[in-house]
Amino acid sequence: KKANIRGANLFVKRLLDITLSSVLLILLLPVWGIIALAIKLDSPGPVFFLQQRVGKNGKPFKAIKFRSMRVGAEEEQAALAQLNEASGPIFKIRNDPRVTRVGKWLRRTSLDETPQFLNVLRGEMSLVGPRPPLPHEVENYDDFHRRRLEAAPGLTGLWQVSGRSELPFDEMVLMDVYYIENWSFGLDINILLRTLPAVISGRGA
Repeated sequence: KKANIRGANLFVKRLLDITLSSVLLILLLPVWGIIALAIKLDSPGPVFFLQQRVGKNGKPFKAIKFRSMRVGAEEEQAALAQLNEASGPIFKIRNDPRVTRVGKWLRRTSLDETPQFLNVLRGEMSLVGPRPPLPHEVENYDDFHRRRLEAAPGLTGLWQVSGRSELPFDEMVLMDVYYIENWSFGLDINILLRTLPAVISGRGA
């Protein structure tokens, strides 16, 4: 089955992305100022963390997040490999020792990802879509896994509101592919409305 996010559907989805992201960015600016100050006071290093991710059709881009880990955290990942709690080509530790004090709060509230509204405005991401994978994760994808690259990655998605990181990787991919093949404006609105309770509860974060 072909992806349903194309033509007029793609135009409608993009219009939703631009409208909502613009409004949310304006509303969040005062909060961003407080977050930036908290990060600087909590640990040495930059306020923002730019990370290479893989977007639609395998195109790389720099995802923008508030820094939630200590500087040099990426270089420490190999040493923590045995603690990985996720299945498939994903690395996830529930109580990651690299996360700062402010970072724990940012992750619990998902505020660390709000700068990605800028990625949405630039067209590199969408409000709703598959999770943006890391390049080394994509290198380990099977052919079926690559189907999730047929849509722009999202800030939230179907599997995030259905269990978030608690789901096995293959189940995540199945849900991503279902979303891509069955996209509708109503589905995006439904997922966005379900995202807030999932974030507030911290389920699977």
